[in-house]
Amino acid sequence: MTTQESPGHNLLLAALPVETFQRLIHHLELVHMNYGQVIYESGRALNYFYFPTSCVVSKVNFTVDGTSSELAQVGNEGFVGLGLLMGGGTMTHQAIVSRKGYSYRLRKQLFMHDFDHQYGLCGDIMFLQLLLRSVQAMIAQIVQTAACNRHHSIYQQLSRWLLVNLDRQASNELIVTQDHIASMLGVRRESVTEAAGKLLQKGLISYSRGHINVLSRPGLEVQVCECYNVLKTEYNRLRPMPTDMAA
Repeated sequence: MTTQESPGHNLLLAALPVETFQRLIHHLELVHMNYGQVIYESGRALNYFYFPTSCVVSKVNFTVDGTSSELAQVGNEGFVGLGLLMGGGTMTHQAIVSRKGYSYRLRKQLFMHDFDHQYGLCGDIMFLQLLLRSVQAMIAQIVQTAACNRHHSIYQQLSRWLLVNLDRQASNELIVTQDHIASMLGVRRESVTEAAGKLLQKGLISYSRGHINVLSRPGLEVQVCECYNVLKTEYNRLRPMPTDMAA
């Protein structure tokens, strides 16, 4: 295990009580997540919980005609496996890796056994509270994204999408194509090109094939609709706070 990819780099795991963290750490498996990798398909059984450390996972809805739109993103602030936690076992959307990196995963049998026996019987609900806070943040993201896609311009949606992605990495450079952004926003590529061109003219971004560099984050924040600040405020309110052992 490297320091850069320790379980403590997932904020949810880092916020666990020491006893819980020590019990789970032996069952966590570090895996590399490739860009475009499908973690689970719509309607298919989920086998693992994932706790990203450096990768980002997009929850994407696909229609029967092949169009898509991003519902939400999960980075190192949360987990992937909502269907298992809620008891459904499957989801109606796909989970796809949108930025390569690492994640820890936990087999569902181990997680549910631990959850049922430790928290159901012993009454230690800290883990459950952290998971439910993560779920609440996810729901808020899905709801706000749906409202943004319905009421705001593609230019504003693009600004929001860029800022949300910047929040999940240290660099101002995003390795992403306009085709990918279009599929995440559920719009035509030409619309993304037009919106990106406006940001370029304002001197807020520069881009080359497969790369977008944000030159002025404050300037981008001026362009964005209120949805970004709503999401950021809720994220900060619900964000897990690491314990001392996770440093």
